[in-house]
Amino acid sequence: MQIRARGLVPHVAAAAAAVLCLAVIPAAGQAPSDGLFPAYTPPRTSDGKPNLNGIWQAFVTANWDIEAHAAQPGPHPEVMGAWGAGPGGQGIVEGGEIPYRPEALAKKKENFEKRMAVKVTNDPHRFDTGEPELQCYRPGVPRANYMPFPFQIFQTPSEILMVYEYKGAVRTIYMDPHRVAPVDSWMGWSNGRWEGDTLVVDVTGFNGHTWFDRAGNFHSDALHVVERYTPLSPYHFMYEATIEDPNVFTRPWKMSFPLYRRVEPNVQLGEFNCVPFVEELMYAPLGLFRPPSR
Repeated sequence: MQIRARGLVPHVAAAAAAVLCLAVIPAAGQAPSDGLFPAYTPPRTSDGKPNLNGIWQAFVTANWDIEAHAAQPGPHPEVMGAWGAGPGGQGIVEGGEIPYRPEALAKKKENFEKRMAVKVTNDPHRFDTGEPELQCYRPGVPRANYMPFPFQIFQTPSEILMVYEYKGAVRTIYMDPHRVAPVDSWMGWSNGRWEGDTLVVDVTGFNGHTWFDRAGNFHSDALHVVERYTPLSPYHFMYEATIEDPNVFTRPWKMSFPLYRRVEPNVQLGEFNCVPFVEELMYAPLGLFRPPSR
């Protein structure tokens, strides 16, 4: 018994440490500033606003699934093995569950089942199947902020420019004056304002073709997103997005997660031009793809 008890000590200690760690990890939607960080006054730009300039990145698994999820195999584990597997994650949806309308929940499940079914056609329903990221479409908002790629903020008093490494996607946040979306688009149309040290961005004008993740979570062209960027320290800020779409959801809901400043020496955005990566997938079935000569 004594030997067994000694053998259990490391396991008990490890379990206790795990419980302690979980006790201080904020749940989805709980701001890390809640009792964990002192009050923070961010540096200012020339016009006296919080300085958000820099390269930022999320470290969550929400691009796979914004709801809590276990690790899972990819679409072709017989070929890709662990390379195509998706990591598990706690999710970023406050309350844990997206409030879908019943018919929209059925569509979400259909999206997942048909996530690999892509169409190259002029048919207006060509976006009904096939995961948009798989086809190298722009990710939309808020998804662009939690893909596994960094993005850069360039801040001026009248406009804030966000440049994303994925596909070179860009968006302009109009601070003054606000402007009306001239046309619906993949990234929507962004107007911003300051509430104290928080940047609040109102985003409308979506074309309805983007998804929130690879799990099939989606929206319609009635999507309305209100983002909040709140500095918490020199190295990270809290991101919140309130999602409203009466065509798909029964009520507004929120996601939240921290974004971290990249501080490596000479850090810069790389290039992820995914167009060449999808040409064979999309055009070979039509006989329009020729492999590049080597």
